[in-house]
Amino acid sequence: MSLSIGIVGLPNVGKSTLFNALTKKQVDASNYPFCTIDPNVGVVKVPDERLEALARISKPEKIINTAIEFVDIAGLVKGAHEGEGLGNQFLSRIRECDAICEVVREFKDDNIIHVNNRIDPEGDRETINMELVFADLATVEKSLVRITKEARSGDKEASAAHPLLEKIKKNLEQGRAAREVELNDDEKKLIKSLNLLTIKPIIYVLNSNNEENLLTPLNKGGVNEWGGKILKINIKLEQEIASLSDDEQKEFVKELGLAESGLDKLIKAAYELLGLITFFTTGRDETRAWTVKRGARAPEAAGVIHTDFEKGFVRAETINWRKFVEAGGETEARERGLIRTEGRDYIVKDGDVCHFLINK
Repeated sequence: MSLSIGIVGLPNVGKSTLFNALTKKQVDASNYPFCTIDPNVGVVKVPDERLEALARISKPEKIINTAIEFVDIAGLVKGAHEGEGLGNQFLSRIRECDAICEVVREFKDDNIIHVNNRIDPEGDRETINMELVFADLATVEKSLVRITKEARSGDKEASAAHPLLEKIKKNLEQGRAAREVELNDDEKKLIKSLNLLTIKPIIYVLNSNNEENLLTPLNKGGVNEWGGKILKINIKLEQEIASLSDDEQKEFVKELGLAESGLDKLIKAAYELLGLITFFTTGRDETRAWTVKRGARAPEAAGVIHTDFEKGFVRAETINWRKFVEAGGETEARERGLIRTEGRDYIVKDGDVCHFLINK
């Protein structure tokens, strides 16, 4: 299941530094606007202690995490929708992403210029979000021209889409994101092909050096006011942590008095933002984490492993990962009667260890 998060923000807020830390793929992050002139893409594994625990029991030849793709584009500036700056050239790449990570600068550093010569998290967030709104408005208006003609000719789908697009257009004209419009499943399908930027779920990374106590949305009940989950992260420190070996990272994070790094929190939060859960398969060949939408039934989960598995699904054998570990493996778990047999209607739970029986 391919998942991608688009990183957006003003120039010099720490976007590329965050990307470097996330992917350990070095892109140019020098101190001047528009440094990133090509979209950078990196794949990041989703950290999961459950996978490690299962692997210690099964001792597989391979351990495979789930993964998220992060896309970093040039910084956006005010007027990007009219062609200002370079970021607008790459918004089409972000349209293909499943969610957006918006980096907002809170830290002060006289050596790193701010494109607007001020530190104003709320103002910066408003600038970026309005550029995304304007970009979506242009997309909707263009689509309405086509839809209107098709509706007049009697096209049923166009007739259904027209009032919906008008409603979204009105919302965008008021400076509000498309995600604020309540849509049912059928309506979501009608506009899916537009790939609207502001309909995507969003997570904010407030880049702070922890030496400032500026007024931020975190002090005002943030998630509701900004319309998305907010994580406060010292991105420069996270880059230093990411440069260490895995064991050194764990030790450093522990010394800082943290349960996990800010990057791990971000990766997990992005994963959860998309309404996803993880199930596992484990054995001597490999222990692997798989991604599926929350609420998926057993045949759909089997289809994630191989499309033929969904068609030939017979039943699933499942056990919670913790019970599997406590039992010391599959053999003991079976002897204790801990492994359940489930049918087609079983809804897969986060943390299930699954074995699918297929009619080939």
